[in-house]
This record gives sequence, structure tokens and C-alpha cells, in this order.
Amino acid sequence: MSQVDALLAAGGRSKPDDPLLPLTKGGPKALVPIAGKPMAQWVLDALAASDRIGRVIVVGLAPEHGLTCGAKPVDYVPNAGNIVDNTRAGVQRIGQLNPKAKYALLVSADIPAVRPEHISWLVDTGLQTDHDFHYTLIERRVMEARYPASRRSYTHLKGLTVCGGDMNLLATRAAAEDNPLWNKIAAARKNVFRQVALAGFDTLFLFAIRQLSVARAERIASRRVGLRCRTIICPYAEVGMDVDKPFQYEIVAKDLERQMG
Repeated sequence: MSQVDALLAAGGRSKPDDPLLPLTKGGPKALVPIAGKPMAQWVLDALAASDRIGRVIVVGLAPEHGLTCGAKPVDYVPNAGNIVDNTRAGVQRIGQLNPKAKYALLVSADIPAVRPEHISWLVDTGLQTDHDFHYTLIERRVMEARYPASRRSYTHLKGLTVCGGDMNLLATRAAAEDNPLWNKIAAARKNVFRQVALAGFDTLFLFAIRQLSVARAERIASRRVGLRCRTIICPYAEVGMDVDKPFQYEIVAKDLERQMG
């Protein structure tokens, strides 16, 4: 059994136009209470219960926020300003504390429905190959079977309609590379056409006519970012059920409360 260290991305704060502002009141999204716990605590509990996880690095919060992760060692990294810098800072801290670490599991703090078995499955699946970046995709049919009213944004690939997951595996060496394309990708992360356009007009055209295959997307991404990229089709909708809007908050809250009995 192999273990990896995890980075919990918890640095997001609501802006004036954020639909969740009434819940966050301008504070960290990760600390919004849901079904009796801060949102991030649900994710930490799942990480704590997975034997595939070693150390956990929390980016964007501090010890005084009172979060716990069972018996696993936890370290905190302050918010570095944006998702790229936060990821880099967190993965670099993992490397400092565990110089032998080859991979870091990147986990968003806003997927409170994620379970330990989902985490273990993703780590095991990712470690089957030696790619640098394992990006999680979830098929629309899987997402809508589990959360029919989730209204996620989907991408149409050749023979596949998917949304992105919020748990991915990254080689720690990638955090040391200062590639300006990372910032461009981060800026485009909410607009799939802008993401695809970064790869060139021909790729954008194939995407527009729904002829961009997963395999070709992997090759293009690998060439553009200088890393060996791989997509993982995840069978667990919870990995992609991030809480971005009040109605999604209600869906997940009711689901968690129902599981608690």
C-alpha cells in the first residue's frame, strides 16, 4: 500500500459577486458550516480516514481555526494569493517536510461529500502510472445520477460529456517549475473555451465540433505545460460536487444530514 501527502486548498474568500456571500459573510468559504461542521472539516475527516494519506497540508487557514485531521500530522501554509501560488506553496511545503514525496494529492475544501474510499481509489488509480499530473474527470451521467439537480458545467469531448473533479494528483517536482502558462490556465479555469484556446486554434476547432478526444487532449496538455498529463475518469460524483452556489449548498447539506441519520 502506497501513501501520498495531501494538500487541502482552503484559501478561497468570497468576493462581492460571489453567490455564497450570504453564507460566508466575506470569510473563508472552507469554514462555512454545513450539516454541523465547517465544510473543510468534512474533507479533513475523509482524508483522516483514508490509509492512503500521510501528512496533510492546509493552505489558506491557520491552526487557530480549530480544524483537525484525526491522528495525521497537519501543517498550515498561509494564503499565497491565487490558486497557482497556493498550490505551489503547499506542494513545496510537502517537499520540505517529506523530501521523498513524489506526489501530492490536491484536494479542494469545498467537496464535503467526499468519502475516504473515494480518496483511496483516486490515489491507487493515479499511482498505477508515473505521469506528472493526473486530472480527474466525471461523466455527466455519473454526476446527474447522484446529484440530478446539481447543474454542473459540462465539457463535450469526443464520445464523452464530463465535468472536472476537485481532487487531482500532481508530481511534487512540478511545484518548482516557474511556467507562466500555469497562471494563464488558472485565469481560464472557469471558462472551458479559454482553456482549450490556450492550446491553439486547431484544438479549439476540434473542441467546438466535439471531436477533441481525451487522448488528444492529454497529448496537447502535456506539450503545453511540459508535464506528462493523464486524465482519470472517476466513478464518484462526490469528487466533483463542489459547493459553489446556495442551491448546491442545500443539495449537499441535505445529503450529508440524511447520511448522518
